[in-house]
Amino acid sequence: RSPKRRSKAGRRSRSPRGRRSRSPHAAAVRVKQERDDHCRRGNEERKQRYPSEQEHRRERSGDRDRHRDHSDRRKNSSERPGARGHERERDVQNIREQQAEREFYNERRREHRQNNEGSGGDQNPELRQSDSKPKEKAPVNKEKPSFELSGALLEDTNTFRGVVIKYSEPPEARIPKKRWRLYPFKNDEFLPVMYIHRQSAYLLGRHRRIADIPIDHPSCSKQHAVFQYRLVEYTRADGTVGRRVRPYIIDLGSGNGTFLNNQRIEPQRYYELKEKDVLKFGFSSREYVLLHESSDKSEANAKDDDDEEEKEEESDS
Repeated sequence: RSPKRRSKAGRRSRSPRGRRSRSPHAAAVRVKQERDDHCRRGNEERKQRYPSEQEHRRERSGDRDRHRDHSDRRKNSSERPGARGHERERDVQNIREQQAEREFYNERRREHRQNNEGSGGDQNPELRQSDSKPKEKAPVNKEKPSFELSGALLEDTNTFRGVVIKYSEPPEARIPKKRWRLYPFKNDEFLPVMYIHRQSAYLLGRHRRIADIPIDHPSCSKQHAVFQYRLVEYTRADGTVGRRVRPYIIDLGSGNGTFLNNQRIEPQRYYELKEKDVLKFGFSSREYVLLHESSDKSEANAKDDDDEEEKEEESDS
């Protein structure tokens, strides 16, 4: 081997790593001593760097002690029987002063009232009597209870799709057995037929959300009129009384009115409709002709119609 390698080997043998392996206990003791020295040095440096923090802590602790002493003194002073008695006497004295002041002002009010009454009675006793008379005579008019219909219940119950309907069906409303139809015409132009026999009533108007038969002309109201079927009584040829379902029209107080055979009808009133009647609404040019399924036959078959009405009567009864 070369001398250089020997020197390196010798250095390795003399290294602290080799020493540590030879004596582990001595190395542990040395590490512990170094750690303690490091902690001691750090504390000394911290004390030297931040002396103001330690002073601030001492001052804060001193302030806390002073505050505790002050609070203890106050507690002790309030717990003394003499202090409590003094406070009680002060409260009693304040109450007496308030009562005396109240009595003084009450006496002044009484004197002022007596002076006013005396002066008023001496000067004009007639006025005093006249003032007292209407008080005795004036009766209190109590409001009498009203048992009339307010309409609030009807508004709550007669609502369709969030809209309050102005009209409610009568108790005699019925669905007809005869198949009535409306034939609309616009300036001699034939429009699709409307079948109006599936319900007991049809609302006509401009409000498409609730109208059964919409009328889009601007002169018509949102709820313009109602086509209603009613069960009514009639007298037969032999003098007996029967019942049948007949169509009616009622105007709901529209602005431009409803016309039956070119005559304006009164609002809020039922008008009986007959076969081949013509209806118009507002200023609309459309005309609605009322017919039924057997209208194309000759008018001589009136007996058949009477038989159908008797069947309707039996089914309703």
